[in-house]
Amino acid sequence: MNADTRPLIKPQDTAVGTGVAMRAVFARDIKVAFRQRQDLLNPLLFFIMVVTLFPLGVSPEVAFLREAGAGILWVAALLSVLLSLDHLFRHDFDDGTLEQLVMQPHPLFLLVLAKTLAHWVLTGLPLVLLAPVLGVMVHLDGNSISVLCLTLLIGTPVLSLIGSIGAALTLGLRSAGVLLSLLIIPLYIPVLIFGTGTVAAAAEGAPVAGYLALLGAFLVLATTLAPFAAAAALRISLSNS
Repeated sequence: MNADTRPLIKPQDTAVGTGVAMRAVFARDIKVAFRQRQDLLNPLLFFIMVVTLFPLGVSPEVAFLREAGAGILWVAALLSVLLSLDHLFRHDFDDGTLEQLVMQPHPLFLLVLAKTLAHWVLTGLPLVLLAPVLGVMVHLDGNSISVLCLTLLIGTPVLSLIGSIGAALTLGLRSAGVLLSLLIIPLYIPVLIFGTGTVAAAAEGAPVAGYLALLGAFLVLATTLAPFAAAAALRISLSNS
């Protein structure tokens, strides 16, 4: 029995507690993702291609790239995360695993949080690790690259958490990818503004603690509220399917 069809949580795990259930969901999503490598690699390749092609299509001048580099990387990261969101619940919905997840005795919002964390580890974290290399490509200095990586480390989980709400709302709909983009991109704008603003402030030698505090506040709010909203949206989508 493979990881796609085996029970998400074994009976003995239910007796242990919700923490074991969350770890089981997280581990399963990681295993399934590595069996579907095309879904895993597409966002990373898209991120690299956008950053690489931007200087060719706009301007290769060092001064321009140094000024716009943070924005280029942040927009590319945002679109890469958005590209992967349609698969957050889709495969589980198609094979019936999602219904099993909803029927578990554990709080659904915590299981959704575990799935979202797995999504970030598979998509957001690799973007953070790739950012220094691509930052050098757009001629960012060392301090700006460090701040950029820190903003991505704080901001990309927010993108995954907010995106989980849209992925749950559009589950089972035709042209879900287009609708998902329309729903989620406006909610991403504050994170994008403060993410790029932090790097711009660092490049000018200005304090960045205030920007980072706001990004941290976004992360706390998203972690607190988004799993509840995504869990409710999942129940609605499943009841309508």
